[in-house]
Amino acid sequence: MAEQNVPTGAAGTARPKVLPLLLAYVVGRFAIAALLVLVLWQVGLGSFPGLLFGLLLSMPVSYLLLRPTRDRLTAALVARADARAAAKAELRSRLSGEG
Repeated sequence: MAEQNVPTGAAGTARPKVLPLLLAYVVGRFAIAALLVLVLWQVGLGSFPGLLFGLLLSMPVSYLLLRPTRDRLTAALVARADARAAAKAELRSRLSGEG
């Protein structure tokens, strides 16, 4: 009975963990932003303009550098959504008496 509550993917394999990938992506974004702000402050840009330009520049830089992590996170979210849809369809078929 307890095995039925374990969410699995369409092929019966365990779905990937989302939280570690999400944390890696968020920490990477913050690290890139902090590094760019520090570099701009060292170059001599003032504190507030350096902060703004660092945050602005961190968007395209993190888009390029964190692409593999973002792709793995997207795949994990898709697998999670597919597993939930499969579990929902299975539950509906069991409740309707077909399974």
